Amino acid sequence: MAVFVRGEKVVLRDLTESDIRKIYYYYYEAEDQEFQRWDGPYEPLEELSYEQFAGKYQGALALAGTDEPRNRLIIEIDGELKGTVGRYWVSEATNWFEIGIVIFDSRYWSGGYGTEAFKMWMAYLFNSLDTVRLGIGTWSGNVRMMGLAAKCGMVEEARVRKARIVRGEYYDAIKMGILREEWESADK
Repeated sequence: MAVFVRGEKVVLRDLTESDIRKIYYYYYEAEDQEFQRWDGPYEPLEELSYEQFAGKYQGALALAGTDEPRNRLIIEIDGELKGTVGRYWVSEATNWFEIGIVIFDSRYWSGGYGTEAFKMWMAYLFNSLDTVRLGIGTWSGNVRMMGLAAKCGMVEEARVRKARIVRGEYYDAIKMGILREEWESADK
């Protein structure tokens, strides 16, 4: 079954083969590379061929059209791919996930697009998975991500002082999260 979640401003949908080419464009060819200043500290960008890059998306592509919960969806704004949301395990034993969002086109960083997409992603995950917690890991200089997480009901759970080096400077490592019962009792 295909995933297609429509909000007021954004759509979350399954990844397609043609989306991989567009994501590659944003990472390696687009003039607007501002997103990498914020995304880069998590996973340093290395130059990959298109084939190598596409290989990283095969797992997400294989889930499209199945009944399995997705680990990545496309953010569409005005009918065009503008970003992605994703998840990965923190601990399978405790059933915790870290989640993330990347909006490639910085013109859409304001106006509520990211907040709506992130809330829709959280709702999808809480409805699709038997998880007790969703969270983010970031660095103290990433005030946009911490603000987005707070708007979506997440609270700071941990801070490790001067634990992250970003562009040669030390920052605190930040963990924020929300429990299922907090999400369910929140006024959405």
